[in-house]
Parts: sequence; C-alpha cells; structure tokens
Amino acid sequence: MLLPDKEILARLLSHYRAHERAVLAQPHDPALRRRFEDTAYTLCVLMGERTAREAVHAAERYLRRARPAPLAPAAPPPTSG
Repeated sequence: MLLPDKEILARLLSHYRAHERAVLAQPHDPALRRRFEDTAYTLCVLMGERTAREAVHAAERYLRRARPAPLAPAAPPPTSG
C-alpha cells in the first residue's frame, strides 16, 4: 500500500482542523462547509477510510509513528599491512 507523504498529510490534517473550527463557528456558511467536506474527502481517500472520523484517526496514528532510524555509517575497511 502506498502511504502519503507525512508533511503533506500533516498540512492536510491541520487544514481539516481549521475548517472544522470554522464550520463550528459559522455552521450556516455553505462555502466553509464545502471546504471542510472537500478536505474530509481528501483525507478519506489518502488514508483509505470510509468516514472522515476514521480518516482523521488513521492520519493521526500514521503521523505519530516514529520514522525508522537512519542506518549507521559503514565501518571503514580494514587496512592491510
């Protein structure tokens, strides 16, 4: 399964939260609701989930996972002689 870029996903999740707050503050504004729903849909597609709530939880779990540690540099070859 392809996974989304963490920076892009974090930005999208931030937009989702901002749109969520805006819709809660002005629930009758159709433009705000449309942006919120578009962002929620994009999260659903990226995370492979059916609902916005599941997508948000999946995105948060994915972003919390630690990135793998970088490989240690290889030891220099032994010198002969």
